[in-house]
Amino acid sequence: MTGRYPASTRVHQNGNDSFPDEEILVSRMFADSGYVSGLIGKLHLSRGDILEKRPKNDGYSFYKWSHHSTPDYPSGHDYADWLKQKGVDPAALYGKLQGAVGAGVPDEFHQTTWCTEVAIEFIQDHTEEPWFLNINPFDPHPPYDPPEEYLKRYSDKELPPPIFREEDILHQEIFSEIDQQARRAINPFQANEGENSVQNIKRADLGSYPPEHFSWKDIKACYYAMIEKIDDSLGKIVKALEESGQLDNTIIIFTSDHGELLGDHGLIYKGCRFFEALTHVPLIISWPEGFARDYVSNMLVELVDIVPTVLEAAGIPVPYYVQGKSLASFLTAPTANYSHKDHVICEYHGAIGGPQMPDQTHGVMFYDGRYKVSVYAGHSIGEIYDLEADPEETHNLWFDDNFLAQKADLVQQAFSGYLGTVDTGIERTGLY
Repeated sequence: MTGRYPASTRVHQNGNDSFPDEEILVSRMFADSGYVSGLIGKLHLSRGDILEKRPKNDGYSFYKWSHHSTPDYPSGHDYADWLKQKGVDPAALYGKLQGAVGAGVPDEFHQTTWCTEVAIEFIQDHTEEPWFLNINPFDPHPPYDPPEEYLKRYSDKELPPPIFREEDILHQEIFSEIDQQARRAINPFQANEGENSVQNIKRADLGSYPPEHFSWKDIKACYYAMIEKIDDSLGKIVKALEESGQLDNTIIIFTSDHGELLGDHGLIYKGCRFFEALTHVPLIISWPEGFARDYVSNMLVELVDIVPTVLEAAGIPVPYYVQGKSLASFLTAPTANYSHKDHVICEYHGAIGGPQMPDQTHGVMFYDGRYKVSVYAGHSIGEIYDLEADPEETHNLWFDDNFLAQKADLVQQAFSGYLGTVDTGIERTGLY
């Protein structure tokens, strides 16, 4: 099985009972069921700025770690070690790059290429046993630096412009105390191509400190090129599965943890914002032998649904404490009238730090398929968008005096929905 970002849940151990003690990764659940569990790329459960400490009993017997491509870890960086094995000095390779936007290292030395090669080797080495594999490349992620071979394909292409109105600049000033890597909104149409200012920021920090001015065309060209690189890499992995005779009985999940603003509303990078560009991520699931093919649905789904889905599909019991709702039965026999969930929750809890975001905001989004409500702990301001009438999220109903009654009802629904994400705690054996 392949997919991005290993999911985790807190479980508790006390003899044969369960209560909080350690994080149980889905990789361990599979390992305990006889699978070989592997990780390539990010783990990103505790930190990324220095070498990440592995959780106890994570289940991974194959572990190739690389949070980001910049070789700023003194040791333990498997991607940097791969470069050295090819006779390439990682520091010299990345020392040639300038700024946050533009061509990066050659395709043959790219971190996504490393992820792909290692994944194919894993697949070829495990043809006689069940396995579970997380492939977590750093891209598409700032700094925006795809290989030149991919970037040149987009240099002259007409790309969709960002969603922006002049009012966005003032509106984002109201939310300046809410975490966001870009601390102020700008007009993305005023910068000239090639104007992507970065001042005194070292290479390792370019993924967290965005340019103060940027050309949306440059950034989108780079971002689209990064995505095409990943698409090509996934194609190579699928081909390896096919050539090894494993494709039909392999579940492939393609998803992401977040999107990018790319100039929408005058902002770039990410943060505690819940615009569609950040929260509406892809979810593509394939299992030729077990799931229906060529079916597209716009129903509400959350990333927490992935764990129970793959566990059920593999015949592994889903523990009581696992949040999320399995999609396995729907994927096996999809129907147009199936309703998976009536709302989804998205949470941001101090996920990014640094001097540009000292407050570590806690924000929660509730979305019912029409209205999106975003509430920020410790702040009286919030956001409500009617995506049916306002799909570009340009009119914040939170401050609309004619919407007060509906606002109160939606905030109450958001609170009730968020309560459903609370840790289940010790398994109950009775009503009291």
